[in-house]
Amino acid sequence: MKFKKTLFAGIAAIVGASTLLGSNIASAQKDWPTKPIALVVPFAAGGPTDTIARLIAVPMGQALGQTVVVENTAGAGGTIASTKVARAAPDGYTIYIHHMGMATAQALYDKLPYDPMNSFEYIGQVADVPMVLLGKKDLPANNFKELEAYIKANGSKVTMANAGPGAVSQLCGLLFQSRMGVRLTNIPYKGTGPALTDLLGGQVDLLCDQTTQTIPYIKDGRVKAFGTTTMKRLPAIPNVPTLNEQGLKGFEVKVWHGVYAPKGTPQPILDKINAALKKALSSPDVVKRLQDANIDIAPMAKVSAKGLKDHLESEINVWGPVIRKANIPD
Repeated sequence: MKFKKTLFAGIAAIVGASTLLGSNIASAQKDWPTKPIALVVPFAAGGPTDTIARLIAVPMGQALGQTVVVENTAGAGGTIASTKVARAAPDGYTIYIHHMGMATAQALYDKLPYDPMNSFEYIGQVADVPMVLLGKKDLPANNFKELEAYIKANGSKVTMANAGPGAVSQLCGLLFQSRMGVRLTNIPYKGTGPALTDLLGGQVDLLCDQTTQTIPYIKDGRVKAFGTTTMKRLPAIPNVPTLNEQGLKGFEVKVWHGVYAPKGTPQPILDKINAALKKALSSPDVVKRLQDANIDIAPMAKVSAKGLKDHLESEINVWGPVIRKANIPD
């Protein structure tokens, strides 16, 4: 009898402790955040992803009532930062912004210490940076039809620059070659800066690059623009047709960005972060500054867990076969 009383008392104590713990967790979630939040960026300061992160960090912090601190963790194509976030405490104080590299990592690296689809909670898409297929100024072709004929006539003699293995410029170029059914001579650089410099100097023939840094050169005629990688023409360069309308049906490459959290982050906290992200992307100042940089804000329907998850899965299916077929690095 004494044993039963002791057992029941022990059970009661455990139940009581569990109830108290549950109450404390619920209270913590309700009061969240009570300290600054780290927004991890997988690249060095100054790049497009870092720029977007810093634009949304301030209004997100204002919406949450705490400072959102941008934390740059560069290296290994974003996999160092991704691993760091995947292993972080799921308490909402570490969140993550990454671009389409989240979708290409599995095909680029043999063994990842995280699973892009299952090691994170999804918060929402953020913004897309369009790209343009560019040619050097003195390339004989003046439009896409002429470029197609020039490539078919010259094959591997045509050179295509990129920013190195796994870079978006490389992936865009490889997808272009795959859709065209050709194999060009791919020349890797240590970044799009030097690749663009050599294109401007006429040392390489082609480059697929982001609009954030190429539109001024297109407008002043220092490079030829053969097509945008979007479904619709870009307002900043309305006279440049899309590759889709010129025959490469469905050709779309955007440097898209999404916000994530460690797996297991409580839903009430995720909901608060999502609401803050939506508020930031609706801020007139953020909208203007992103538009000025030729960056497209994601539709609000995609600034959601489902929108980001569905898009990531779709992009993995697009880029996996392209990367494996190309046998990157190249």
